[in-house]
Amino acid sequence: MPATRRAVLRAIALAALAMPAAARAQGRPIHLVLTPSQKPTNLIDAGEEFAQALAKLSGMPFRVTVASDYAAVIEALRNRTADLAFVHPVGYVLAHREAKATILARNLWHGKATFTSRIYVRRDSGLKRLEDLRGKTFAFVDPASSSGYTYPMVMLMQRGLVRNRDPKTFFREVVFSGAHDASMRALLNGHVDAIASFDMAREQYLKDAAERDRIVWIAETPPIPEAGIAARDGMDPAVFAKIRAALLQIKGPAYAALLKRLYDIDGFEPAEDRDYDPVRAAVDMLGLRPR
Repeated sequence: MPATRRAVLRAIALAALAMPAAARAQGRPIHLVLTPSQKPTNLIDAGEEFAQALAKLSGMPFRVTVASDYAAVIEALRNRTADLAFVHPVGYVLAHREAKATILARNLWHGKATFTSRIYVRRDSGLKRLEDLRGKTFAFVDPASSSGYTYPMVMLMQRGLVRNRDPKTFFREVVFSGAHDASMRALLNGHVDAIASFDMAREQYLKDAAERDRIVWIAETPPIPEAGIAARDGMDPAVFAKIRAALLQIKGPAYAALLKRLYDIDGFEPAEDRDYDPVRAAVDMLGLRPR
């Protein structure tokens, strides 16, 4: 190869290495993984529209998938098959510890950036207090769910009802439904005596007023920092900043219908790792680790 041509090719290669990661990645879509807190079929269409909105606002291509379960979200960030993920609070704490993920923004939900977990029962069950649930059947959502497991378990332990981190020391039978809407439906249909879910689960998943009236809550946890979107370890800071800026533009009224279909949220606000310190305390109390 002539020396002049070699010099030209070397200059091109060096220029490519010096090019910002954002520019080099233009041909590869940024992969966003969704947490399956409701039926995946309900999420994927809204997720793809959300990806299109992010692409328009950031100038970068996106693609979206729905994880098989909560643990798969953390694994996708750990092995870098995902660049971004919608993470629930406990999922973020575990992803930060195990995959060095960094929070980008957290959800705004009904005008606030926190929520709670509630223990729900059927109105006609006669169950009025947590203590009344001894020997009953109970549905959690997922072992890594914040409002569907971690926070209610901590509450039960702090009340002295659950011992040794084992819910079967209090309940007769425990199941994991896999999704909040599945838990609510299991309670309504009489498959379990009580469930743990987030504070607006009844209103979100039971659209019929008569069905909603059949469900009441008997206990509530302290506030939990809202879920959000986390970035994998090693993401280029310029890409990180562009995505965060785009997220903060996705709000009502222009995107209100999309956000409601996605996770029934209002928009996003900037978030920092320290916002999730209370969640870390709950995780440590339960000794949670990714599966």
